[in-house]
Amino acid sequence: MHFSSQLILLGLTATSHAGVVKPRASSAVPDYFQTSFGPYAGPTKAGDAPFVAAQSAVPFLGGDFYLPNTPVVTNVPISGNANGGEIFKHMGNLSPYMPNPSGFGVNEYPLPPGTNITQMHMIHRHGSRYPTSDASVATVGDRIKGLLANGTRFTDDLSFLNDWTYQLGKEELTALGRQQLFDSGVLNWFNYGGLYDSSKPLIARTTSQVRMLQSAENFLNGFFGPNWTKNVTLEVITESPGFNNSLASDKQCTNHNNGKSGAGDDASSLWQEIYLKDATERFRESMTGTPNWTFVDTFNLQNLCPYETVGLGFSHFCSLFTWEEWLGFEYANDLSYYGGNGFASPTGRALGIGYVEELLARLQQQYPNPDESSIAINETLDGNSKTFPLDQSLYLDFSHDTNIFSIMTAMGLTQFAQFLPTSGPPFDRQLIVSHIVPFAGRFNIEVIKAPRPVLAKRPRDSRDSAYDNGTETTYVHMVMNQRTIPLGRSISECGQRDDGWCELDTFIKAQKENIVKANYDESCFGDYSTPKYGSIKNGTV
Repeated sequence: MHFSSQLILLGLTATSHAGVVKPRASSAVPDYFQTSFGPYAGPTKAGDAPFVAAQSAVPFLGGDFYLPNTPVVTNVPISGNANGGEIFKHMGNLSPYMPNPSGFGVNEYPLPPGTNITQMHMIHRHGSRYPTSDASVATVGDRIKGLLANGTRFTDDLSFLNDWTYQLGKEELTALGRQQLFDSGVLNWFNYGGLYDSSKPLIARTTSQVRMLQSAENFLNGFFGPNWTKNVTLEVITESPGFNNSLASDKQCTNHNNGKSGAGDDASSLWQEIYLKDATERFRESMTGTPNWTFVDTFNLQNLCPYETVGLGFSHFCSLFTWEEWLGFEYANDLSYYGGNGFASPTGRALGIGYVEELLARLQQQYPNPDESSIAINETLDGNSKTFPLDQSLYLDFSHDTNIFSIMTAMGLTQFAQFLPTSGPPFDRQLIVSHIVPFAGRFNIEVIKAPRPVLAKRPRDSRDSAYDNGTETTYVHMVMNQRTIPLGRSISECGQRDDGWCELDTFIKAQKENIVKANYDESCFGDYSTPKYGSIKNGTV
């Protein structure tokens, strides 16, 4: 079954917690395969056109030395950056895509001879985008206008604000975001193209928001080429309150939206006030008069650096902050995600458990059959072979950063459960958001079939066999941003393997137990008091 893709979206049948939402009337093409803009595409606005060639002096810094931008300007001078570090690798969920720079504590190994990848399940974040409609950074333009109108003038490093205007759009991908997804499609084609069976066109899934459709289409263009609609049908799942959607699970989880999962943002604010104290004082000294300038204003300015860079190609705001303040920015994001979608959140597991249910269904080749108290999936779509096939060797899904972070939590990856204090980052912390869900981050889950068991401790000499005695064994290998997550570190039954793999049957058993641990119905809809930061340690109430 093939349907050509125009540009974006939908209207579809979905089961909500309250009941069934009726589909709208549509053409002969079902709503969930419509990819033109629809009523659930969300608000979008294109930003102003960039003009880096005329506005940025950064490539000319350093006398006769010239460094061209590629394509955005990230080589900005940062005070205190003695080691030549890259601040854009420390911007949390706003970091442009990069392979995880340090790994997750396990070595990478090639497949032993005779071992093959038989399936790959991918869930991919959208690319770099403009701020969302409700983002506080979008208020900076009016804030600066208001100060100027009341007589404030900016001096020294802030003098550019006297003539600065807010130029960013809303919600949709930037040019860099489109490139990131196209490049990822190309990379994944080289890595996994051999799994594609041209006799069985794929069903790939995304959500109805504009940036999600743009991401899926750019990835598929990179993976298959401009005629990708001959190889894959794009399923567009409604992203809106009242629709169950495992790729945008926050919309149907009441307690995630009523403040009960807000401890992460509270913790982040406490840390912001600490690490931005000096910057806030510096900025006050560069303003005439006595404006009521707070650390919240300073944090909003800091957010403009990554947003303007990915949207306009360059930002004056980046060099206003020191290297240590950028490391502080990264940790502020870590706190927010840990308490909002991670193990310190009462809904951390619940928000990701729908995808876990679907992953298990695909691994076992049987439709999901969740308990009535754990309906975190769209049963209408997930019980239909046209919209939820079970016989693909490639599964390509597109989602959001918070959703992917919750999936990691729902899978019980306790490597990332370490408590994060509001006073500053702990030693050797594992939870670093920029390593997990940067813009265009991706989670690849490989199913690997070996003719015999693979040794848990790989031989140092490549000429020695990597196999133990026994029969054919199937493994799960989890890769986040091109680095292995050691499953045995979080799931003890997987064992402490050098390669981080886990036997498939063991992995499935552990994830079935995690579905119960998510406590979905109580976490999302229970009447409980708002937990204080630090009181939740297992991602559920």
